[in-house]
Amino acid sequence: MAKTLILRCSVNSLITVLFAFVFVAVYLAGERRLWFFEDEDQAAMQRNSSAKCNLFSGKWVFDNKSYPLYKEKECTFMWDEFACEKFGRKDLNYQSWRFNATALLEKLRGKRMVFVGDSLNRDQWVSMVCLVESAIPAPLKSKPKYAHFKFKAIEYNASIDFYWSPMLVESNNDDPISHRLPERIVRISEIEKHARHWTNADILVFNSYLWWRRPKMKLLWGSFESPDQITKEVDMLQSYKMALKTWSDWLDIHVDRNKTRSFFMSMSPTHLWGQEWGMSQPNNCYNETLPITKEGYWGSGSDMRMMKIAEATVDELRAKGLQIEMLNITQLSEYRKEAHPSIHKKLWTPLTEDQLSNPRSYSDCVHWCLPGVPDVWNEILYAYIFNLT
Repeated sequence: MAKTLILRCSVNSLITVLFAFVFVAVYLAGERRLWFFEDEDQAAMQRNSSAKCNLFSGKWVFDNKSYPLYKEKECTFMWDEFACEKFGRKDLNYQSWRFNATALLEKLRGKRMVFVGDSLNRDQWVSMVCLVESAIPAPLKSKPKYAHFKFKAIEYNASIDFYWSPMLVESNNDDPISHRLPERIVRISEIEKHARHWTNADILVFNSYLWWRRPKMKLLWGSFESPDQITKEVDMLQSYKMALKTWSDWLDIHVDRNKTRSFFMSMSPTHLWGQEWGMSQPNNCYNETLPITKEGYWGSGSDMRMMKIAEATVDELRAKGLQIEMLNITQLSEYRKEAHPSIHKKLWTPLTEDQLSNPRSYSDCVHWCLPGVPDVWNEILYAYIFNLT
């Protein structure tokens, strides 16, 4: 059982890669129907080889034959935080997506791809590794070391890594395992500790939003150990802008413009407030089984102001000659209120009696089940990678 995305767009080289979008089966009002992709301007667009395609606009439809591409229990790299079926989820309609793993590995031959960011970027990294590992015989792939988040396709000399850096710049939350601290402190002008691990990668995939979502951030100038350190609480949006300036300055100076292709993922939506899609309070994603169908739905968990700051930063880097794109996965993911782990994941601390009596109180409506929505993000990323020269 799975869902895929139909895109309203013209036919060009990218849509050739995204071959799964043309013919799908949809579940509507209890019936299975076949939907064909139709565009009233399609014939004209086909005659225009330079026509652009909006890969990020469309709607979700049901396909119970083609998807999911991989099975949760068959992915040896699956994390328990995203293994919803393992932890008791029975409806599997959230699973999705088609992917040519061998073709991608050929494109990555001799290259290093690094996902840099927070646990949502790790969610996407796990998805990517699960998508490609099925095409590689067991002796020809390395087992991941979870403190380092590395995957190696030996036959292709290709690596797909994840580097934990939730703020992109340095912070007191930089430990990849133990990072839940009562106070968040950011060294707003320092990034080298992180960047030296990924600057020479061929493909970089960044994200950084969720850990900034608080009214003010405590910024630090100087080291954590220095008695001369200076700290100041700064408005979140200004702090975020300062951090992306530090990040972009590093890329501008250190990244090889002829070698490295970079991507910045837009905000991953949360579904914490059910009243936003017509439920009563205090509902959230718990027990949800269907996507939101209202076109253009936008939840309050997605901050357009932050996304505009990120987009402006990416545009400035592109104007300086860097090969970088912002992949806007927010709107297409906004509809998927049913695709979060909710209570179906590994819990690292025992639940209280109050929590056990109210499952909504500990439902994870932030991360995504796998197979699931991050596979779609990777399908779009896949299209962009295939458009590389």
